[in-house]
Amino acid sequence: MSSKVRAAIIGSTGYGGVELIRLLAAHPQVAITSVISSSSAGEPIAAGYPHLQEIRTELLDGIDPAEMKSKADVVFLATPAGVASGLVPQLLEQGLKVIDVSGDFRLKSPALYEQWYKKASAEQAYLDRAVYGLAEVFGSEVQGQELISNPGCYPTATLLGLVPAVAAGWIDPKSIIVDAKSGVSGAGRGASLGTHYSELNENFKAYKVNQHQHIPEIEQVLARVAGTEVTVTFTTHLVPMTRGIMSTIYASVEGQRSVQDFIGLYREYYEGRQFVRIRSEGQWPGTKEVYGSNYCDIGFAVDERTGRATIISVIDNLVKGAAGQAIQNLNLMMGWEEGLGLQFVPVYP
Repeated sequence: MSSKVRAAIIGSTGYGGVELIRLLAAHPQVAITSVISSSSAGEPIAAGYPHLQEIRTELLDGIDPAEMKSKADVVFLATPAGVASGLVPQLLEQGLKVIDVSGDFRLKSPALYEQWYKKASAEQAYLDRAVYGLAEVFGSEVQGQELISNPGCYPTATLLGLVPAVAAGWIDPKSIIVDAKSGVSGAGRGASLGTHYSELNENFKAYKVNQHQHIPEIEQVLARVAGTEVTVTFTTHLVPMTRGIMSTIYASVEGQRSVQDFIGLYREYYEGRQFVRIRSEGQWPGTKEVYGSNYCDIGFAVDERTGRATIISVIDNLVKGAAGQAIQNLNLMMGWEEGLGLQFVPVYP
């Protein structure tokens, strides 16, 4: 193989950044050359994450886009919302490829971003330039690009569960209700009352009802697929587990469609896409069955009595919902095999 691509990770001390380090360390075509944290510059990565003692990038770097070209060929940004919008233009000017794992370039409308994220938007020119990297749907658009916007964790699970049926016109896009649940790692490493052990343990609660910032992202993609404006009811819940997302989706069926019809449609749509696994009739996936992997597992039920379909989609929020999909996008961007460095089975139990 040719010399390895040099990778830098900005925001390397969050859960998403640490997962990128774990996965990239085993990638045969990538060398991690810089791990960057504005909050922990000058410290070894193992000071905060002792399991990363073998990562030999010495001390954590500070952020200096002007010097990045000497250290990296591709930069992953796993930063909080509002940070990447200022860094990405500088990184692109240096001739670097960028994969943004934050939400700063997902929405094409600055006004929509500012409404939902409550932060200043990136410039329209860069929003237009960013390719939305939902690999199984838009993978052909990712190839050869310089700026990829990695989808959010909830949208990844939800959209992979919805896109084939919406594209085929098999469900009424006005009837979509999504009941989504996430493990606590999705909230990040920072301590808060909502993620305090005694508050979270043996508890199950909804949050950001009708206000989650992933709502417009989901609607934007579904509108593109459907060819018409789509609005969804989307409710998120926090579950007392570390990893995993389950999106349980309800929608009215258009025409006479059976469970086997849905299974056949989805298997055909995702044929050749190794990370989406469609369950047989009567089998519904659980989050434990994709834990630590880049898989999305999807199962179906159709209720003839109500005329509604139930679609259940599960992912690991830190892998398929963040770092794993980012590496999948890197592979597509570079023209490598899509599953390179990601072909491992889930951890079980």
